[in-house]
Amino acid sequence: MTAQKLTSLDSQPADLWRWTATALAHGIRTRAISSREATLACLNRIEEVNGHINALVEVSPDEALAAADEADRAVSRGAVLGELHGVPVSIKVNSDQRGHATTNGVAAFKDMIATEDSPHVANLRKAGAVFVGRSNTPAFSYRWFTTNDLHGRTLNPWDETRTPGGSSGGAAAAAATGMVPIAHGNDIGGSIRQPAYCCGVTGLRPTVGRIPTWYGPTDMDQALSVQTMLTQGPLARCVADLRLALAAMSPFDPRDALHAPAPLEGAPLNHPIRVGLLRAAAGTSPTPAVNAALDQAAEWLRDAGHIVEEVEDPAFGEAYRLWYLLAMEEFRQIMPLVEQIGDEGMKKAAAHYYAVARDWWGEKPGLADYMNGYARRGTLIVRLQRFLQDYPLLLLPASAEQAFIQDADIASVESMRRVMAANWSMMAIPMLGFPALAVPTGVANGLPVGVQLLGQRFREDTLLDAGEIIEARAGVLTPIDPRVKR
Repeated sequence: MTAQKLTSLDSQPADLWRWTATALAHGIRTRAISSREATLACLNRIEEVNGHINALVEVSPDEALAAADEADRAVSRGAVLGELHGVPVSIKVNSDQRGHATTNGVAAFKDMIATEDSPHVANLRKAGAVFVGRSNTPAFSYRWFTTNDLHGRTLNPWDETRTPGGSSGGAAAAAATGMVPIAHGNDIGGSIRQPAYCCGVTGLRPTVGRIPTWYGPTDMDQALSVQTMLTQGPLARCVADLRLALAAMSPFDPRDALHAPAPLEGAPLNHPIRVGLLRAAAGTSPTPAVNAALDQAAEWLRDAGHIVEEVEDPAFGEAYRLWYLLAMEEFRQIMPLVEQIGDEGMKKAAAHYYAVARDWWGEKPGLADYMNGYARRGTLIVRLQRFLQDYPLLLLPASAEQAFIQDADIASVESMRRVMAANWSMMAIPMLGFPALAVPTGVANGLPVGVQLLGQRFREDTLLDAGEIIEARAGVLTPIDPRVKR
């Protein structure tokens, strides 16, 4: 469908694509606007900007408009409405969406059509979300740089020479440019938080077990690292929309072995809330722009009555290195498949990951290393839990640097070493299974900059509360028009 044809289907307020998901959901529920109008606005915005950045690699206007019309009929007949009723949403191509190929950015998977929704996709559908398209990811969702041989490269809408992040780079770029108010992502090594940071949007990595999930073919056993470290979560332009999406994605699904029906809100934290400010771990110091963002966020939290104190690394440096033993040694089992069908960028990234990890774990870690690694993981979790009794919130960098130059991970082993070290929290936090939030603080050097917040398990509410304090002072940076040359 062309933009002209889409517009001719109906008239709609031209700026609905700028609205938050929270505003759209309220407007649709109260019949101030229709889901068709909201969906048309997003489809037109996709038509306008997606060709510049390649964030959504599949767009489904007919399917989306049919779902929007059904959403409007449900409102008219007084049906029970979900949290995201009638709101346009994108789904990442590594998750099953009924009737669509789960490509995971791999050309050999282009015809793997899903027959049912993954648990998290099913929950979004039950909540009334309208699926307008599917977002790009690197091959096997393996890199912080979103490019693959099947779908091509996604560009950062702020600067095409910089990565939009990965692996949910398409999701972050789509949200940042107004294609969708909420984009689905997942995170086992920073794949929600790092793209959100690179594109200037918010991204929530929930506690493992909060949102039901399944990753990969339904008849395949899930690797232990996937069970204990992978989470699904939302990316959005504002914190309030993350809160709404979290509620929509969290209901129980029997296909998840570790789902926990924990309440979305817990008891109030003791006041004044103590926040630990952690600047560095893994031997890496933040750049001046990142340090300034931390200082600014700390000041805003202090203005809100929080006590913010500088702290030393409680567990993250060790947890960061441990990820490259436990997750990467499990991934080694599918390396023959990667060598057979993976693209060259993905193969080179894998080789560089293993080359850096060899310094810590040797050429061929054995079963004893693996078993002792999981034993150590439990000790580090307890250490961090004890630390969070004194500081229930941690303020830390999302990355020690701003968005990297495209393909910095595969330029050389030394370049990969720098990228890995800067992104220490991307691995350390999944290793320990805690929730974390990426929130922008502003723009520096023409690129977004922001911070990360970490909290106690199943206390995403405390992260969102603190994130809203920062957002209220920083403002919302997006949506923006792509600043690219295409």
